[in-house]
Amino acid sequence: MLKGFFNVPTPVNEPVNSYAPGTKERELLEAAIEEARAQEVDVPMYIGGKEVRTGNKAKMTPPHDHQHILGYYHEGTKSHVENAIHAALAAKENWEKLPWEQRAAIFLKAAELIATKYRYIINAATMLGQSKNAFQAEIDSACELADFLRFNVAYMTEIYSQQPPVSPKGFWNRVEQRPLEGFVFALTPFNFTAIAGNLPSSVAMMGNVVVWKPSNTQIYSANIVMKVFKEAGVPDGVINLVYVSGPDAGEVIFKHPDFAGIHFTGSTAVFQNIWKTIGENIHRYKTYPRIVGETGGKDFILAHPSADIDVLNTALVRGAFEFQGQKCSAASRAYIPKSLWDDLRPRMERDINSFKIGGSEDLSNFINAVIDEKAFDKISSYIDRAKAATDAEVIIGGQYDKSKGYFIHPTVIQAKVADYETMTEELFGPVLTVYVYEDDKWEETLELVDKTSVYALTGAVISQCRYAVDEATYKLRNAAGNFYINDKCTGAVVGQQPFGGARGSGTNDKAGAMINLLRWVSPRTIKETFNPETDYRYPFLG
Repeated sequence: MLKGFFNVPTPVNEPVNSYAPGTKERELLEAAIEEARAQEVDVPMYIGGKEVRTGNKAKMTPPHDHQHILGYYHEGTKSHVENAIHAALAAKENWEKLPWEQRAAIFLKAAELIATKYRYIINAATMLGQSKNAFQAEIDSACELADFLRFNVAYMTEIYSQQPPVSPKGFWNRVEQRPLEGFVFALTPFNFTAIAGNLPSSVAMMGNVVVWKPSNTQIYSANIVMKVFKEAGVPDGVINLVYVSGPDAGEVIFKHPDFAGIHFTGSTAVFQNIWKTIGENIHRYKTYPRIVGETGGKDFILAHPSADIDVLNTALVRGAFEFQGQKCSAASRAYIPKSLWDDLRPRMERDINSFKIGGSEDLSNFINAVIDEKAFDKISSYIDRAKAATDAEVIIGGQYDKSKGYFIHPTVIQAKVADYETMTEELFGPVLTVYVYEDDKWEETLELVDKTSVYALTGAVISQCRYAVDEATYKLRNAAGNFYINDKCTGAVVGQQPFGGARGSGTNDKAGAMINLLRWVSPRTIKETFNPETDYRYPFLG
């Protein structure tokens, strides 16, 4: 076994391609989309390195074109979850013993594959399977996933290098970071391919083994991520990918004695139910499981009367409507001073009405479809209630159509009361609710922003007044785990803005930071004495 203190490559954020007309990357992406649409793929589960096909197949379709079939995935059962756990535990000892620099090399290679060979393949899969436009797919599935892998390797080495500051003469104090005892469950969402890749890989990077269940509506691109992991050299059984129902997975995993933790991104209600289930089964486990989750948001943009009107407008229309508002960080409630509203509203209307809406294959479309019919029906029901409400009004958009794809036009609701339902409840769609406040009610509005929602994920203040920025930063210190000044409340970049929130938005363990990786190790302190005592008597006994 080689010995040495190894320095890993210094991580740098993956450059984002523009995909402007006439560029080579646009040509390559369009070719990848065309190739993907021309075939129907057969997607297996991956258990112990083997491709598992059950014959019980479910179809995968683009949300913006639900008559087109991209392929089928093989649905599993409880027995496949049990097999995945067995495969993970069987792989654990060899993976845990593998020197850390070998694990680092695997995931650095995965990052390189994503940034090069698989870049257009994984972007095309995300565009087709999750209905993202070219830019949203690029910053997610190519750049952010590569960033997660590279920066996490650097954080891993930093964790391993942290040692006790003092070893007095005659002693040596040191700390090792052990993987968790058991297996970890990664439960990933539909909206970010990067999150789907990061949740299992950040755990595995620290020497753990994983059972990974992606959202059904993200399996098309999850399959590409798994192919990358396998090609990069992740050993069989270290990451096992299964497609089962949530209840079936939970029934097996949360009763297993070797369950060591969960890495989760999804809804608050699901996460709270998981936490409750883990608590009810706590007596079954060999150790206390690590529970790490990023959940819902009701993210805000607060404008001060001094705000630059164009900065505010751009923050709102980008923050609320990119990827159809299906970001945990998307702006969904805004607080606008009365003095700015008459100038802001026509600007918003102008920009929103200029959005081109359609399938992601047409790279000129800014808005695509929401993820599935369930989401479409939920979001459209909120719009319908707002149209009929006396304490709210749909002032921009409000149209929707699911005949070809699940299209909802970007919609702005003006709430006449600060606690109207779309000011407080997470919709996860292209709907922004605005509350107009009197200019002299700034401090009262700060209280409203802080107290209105149970969530605390992201938020932004738009202001040219530094006193107002300072006041908002302090008074809203618990209202957002990621806080923005004169910017939209979305777009956290790995290595620049570690992401996560508290309150109803999760455990705030900050994906894209060392904080997160520390949750997947269990430290052991070692003290070695070179000249041990041979008599129990202390000097004071003389």
